Amino acid sequence: MIVLTRLTRDPLDVAAHLEAVASPRAGASAVFVGTVRDHDPDAAGAVVTLEYSAHPDAERILSEIAARAESAHEQDAAGLRVAVSHRLGALGVGEAAIVCAVSSAHRADAFEVARDVVERVKAELPVWKRQLEADGTAGWVGLGDLAEAGP
Repeated sequence: MIVLTRLTRDPLDVAAHLEAVASPRAGASAVFVGTVRDHDPDAAGAVVTLEYSAHPDAERILSEIAARAESAHEQDAAGLRVAVSHRLGALGVGEAAIVCAVSSAHRADAFEVARDVVERVKAELPVWKRQLEADGTAGWVGLGDLAEAGP
């Protein structure tokens, strides 16, 4: 069951995600928290901020991603519950950009589904990030050939 999918400019609450997936049927919960780090292999200096922006359909696509991950595992994962949120706007180092919580009857299923959701979000969600460095330089990250133009 998908219990929460959302894009928000508000800080992400890990405890709220865990609470959302809580269930008497759950014997395990797995949580992934992706945070802004102070470095990037492509950055010339220290990273200070990531600015996330999204396509207007991104929230719907996030729901679809969670649903596809759930359906791929639902036969094996009893009592599966999924909550996933992604931040938008300017985030400083250490702030959570994505939280994914999954509960299931067994830990292996919870871990597997959480990883599947996060990998699908990374590959499919139309959310872009602009990286700002300490020296004032900025650039779009993960756009491939579109990096110079930005979204």
